[in-house]
Amino acid sequence: MPPFIRRRLLLQAGLATGALSTLGLPTRAFAEDEFDVLRVRWAELNTGGAIDPADPAYGAALAKLGAQAQQFVDTLIVDNARTALWADLPLSPSSGNFSISYTRLKTIALARATPGTGIAPGVGELLSGALDFLNGHSFNETLKETGNWWFWEIGAPRALLDTCVLAYDALSADQLSAYLKAVDHFVPDPNRRTNSPSLRETGANRVDKALIVALRGILGKSADRLSTARDALSDVAEAGKNSVFTYVTSGDGFYRDGSFVQHGNLAYVGTYGNVALGGVANLIALLGGSTWEISDPNRAVLLDAVDASFAPFVVDGLMMDCVSGRAISREAAGDHRNGHGATSTVLLLASGVAEPYASRYKALAKGWITRDRLNDYLPGASIPEISRAKALLADTTVAPALAPPRHFQFYNQDRVVHRRPGWTFAIAMSSKRMARYEWGNGENLRGWYVGDGMTYLYTDDQSQFDDAYWPTVDAQRMPGTTISTKPRDPGGSGAGTGTVAAYADWVGGASYQGIAGAVGMHLINYDKSLQARKSWFCLRDSVVALGAGIVGTDGYPVETVVDNRNLHEGGTAALQVDGQPAVDQVYTGPSWAHLEGVAGYVFPIGGQLRVQREDRTASWSEINIGNDTAGSTTPYTRRYAKLICEHGTATGAYAYVLLPGATSRQTAERAADPGMTVLANTANVQAIVSHREHLVLANFWTAGTVSVTEEGGWLVESDGPASVVVGRDGPVTTVAVSDPSRTVQTVRVTVGRRTEAVLAKDPAVTVVATGKQLVLDIAVGGTRGATHTASFH
Repeated sequence: MPPFIRRRLLLQAGLATGALSTLGLPTRAFAEDEFDVLRVRWAELNTGGAIDPADPAYGAALAKLGAQAQQFVDTLIVDNARTALWADLPLSPSSGNFSISYTRLKTIALARATPGTGIAPGVGELLSGALDFLNGHSFNETLKETGNWWFWEIGAPRALLDTCVLAYDALSADQLSAYLKAVDHFVPDPNRRTNSPSLRETGANRVDKALIVALRGILGKSADRLSTARDALSDVAEAGKNSVFTYVTSGDGFYRDGSFVQHGNLAYVGTYGNVALGGVANLIALLGGSTWEISDPNRAVLLDAVDASFAPFVVDGLMMDCVSGRAISREAAGDHRNGHGATSTVLLLASGVAEPYASRYKALAKGWITRDRLNDYLPGASIPEISRAKALLADTTVAPALAPPRHFQFYNQDRVVHRRPGWTFAIAMSSKRMARYEWGNGENLRGWYVGDGMTYLYTDDQSQFDDAYWPTVDAQRMPGTTISTKPRDPGGSGAGTGTVAAYADWVGGASYQGIAGAVGMHLINYDKSLQARKSWFCLRDSVVALGAGIVGTDGYPVETVVDNRNLHEGGTAALQVDGQPAVDQVYTGPSWAHLEGVAGYVFPIGGQLRVQREDRTASWSEINIGNDTAGSTTPYTRRYAKLICEHGTATGAYAYVLLPGATSRQTAERAADPGMTVLANTANVQAIVSHREHLVLANFWTAGTVSVTEEGGWLVESDGPASVVVGRDGPVTTVAVSDPSRTVQTVRVTVGRRTEAVLAKDPAVTVVATGKQLVLDIAVGGTRGATHTASFH
């Protein structure tokens, strides 16, 4: 180790020893090696280091930590005949309660090691005995895994090792050796699943295990284990096959388009993605400057993911639920808390990386913290998080990063985000590649339709999806979806997680210059009793939704849910239809509707619109009975406003224009002059022309043509499945094309507009002809639904 690094690390060790002394805790004489330094560094990363307990900024967090730890101390069973540590956590191998017990011990150890919590150092003896008890009864090298593997290979060992670091002074060498034997038994190799050795760990699980093995190496003073942990991030053992620093093309990990997938087929950046990023951030902070510093030249893949994968899904500090999987059913989670988790991770990462990343991360985090008006970041933050946030908020050189308008097509995870000033719109779809939803471990029992084209509208109401939404909403009628009204049973229960398959091929769309986009989904529902072609055309001030080819075969009425809005407890937002106060009934041929404070809705083809307002009461326990995540039985009542297009029991179609933030007057004006024309709405092609934006947006489910009457008349034609956007900006014509079906090698697109010269084009685009007609061949094969663009004068 270079002498200057050794000096720096030893200096840090000395500072940390001083911090322990101020707590009145006994300290061991530090051997002059890196392991002790890294152990103390990890303790400081957890406690916040040398904070001032008298600083009011920490008061609430210290009191909360101290109270929680004291509760666990007071209720800890100390009888020699005990069979569990806490009465509410009876120990059985398959329950996972042993892992939760370790987590409680970590809380006690953290409070003991943090100045100002009021927890006396003397609880170290209680911790020592409790750790011995769990080691003897529930977690040692003689046991086999039962129940959920995660508790054995990630949950318990991580909490155990954190506790050993924080209470290091209270443990003997023999105790530590025994605990590390258990960790070695259940996490011998961070690259593999211990209970299924042929399964290679990926994404967040790989990062979790790398951190566990790193902590085990530090506590056991094993250079080999630390090297193994560092190398696991890059998957050195298998030549980088599952490196977290490599873009993946299938399965778990980060994709070039910004997608993040976990569990093989789920969009999961909101939770597992943050675990992956957070684990790497911790390892960068922990190992920086040491012999085992993370220096993989490809780590930019993960560092770039902050902007590419995380930021698009963060709205004013909250993390969209459409990328949080079954965690939407967790009462203790929620989109704001998940957003705070991402903020914390990005701030931690900023402390350990070079420019330009550090400044960008700080600007993003400052923007997220300052724009979250519903759930202040600081009250729920830990002491280290408060310390970093305080420094950030006081730094006048850092300006909060804005969220500029942009259209994102995440074609590798079937998600779309359309960001505009004052509102954001997201679409969650599924396909043969991506599951409809995930349930299991007793979680997310009503997640049936979250991947069937559910739409999320984010406005000034930052509590829309955070205010008891998931337990109280009518889970069979999620916004944006087309559904059979056949009743559904809860999604499942028991150990392990499961995903519900989707059957559609044609899912995705084309992005136009990052400002607009065409999106489509060929819906085939869970039991194949319903099909529909669904399109969303995302514009500057609106979203146009079309549905056609709707066929139900199970005899139940079919509905399309225009909106199902949480008006909150006793909500009184005014709802109008065609300028009159709405009543709960079915309206035939409505022109428009308006929901106060939310949006306007224009219906170009009328139809049968059911308006319904209802109070719904439910508890979180109805959607989550998980061992460590179960919801409470507390009933919540929330009022909802539903707008539903009824299609009957046979076939149907729909068209509506969503106008986020529009007033009732603006909505009426748009109904009279929509500013767009529906060119086609069939099972073969759906298309509109936006007169305001000079755009034609079309989804060709098969080969087809649409005719545009403006400018003397012209056409857009595709010889196969494609999503196409054609726009004109002055003399420049731009064409954007993708193949969401991923079934053809080349698609030919013809545009009946005069063009002369090529200004720019994607390498996949071949210009066949210009002049009176523009003819393009686009090599879409193997591009996974990506958009290809060309511009002409």
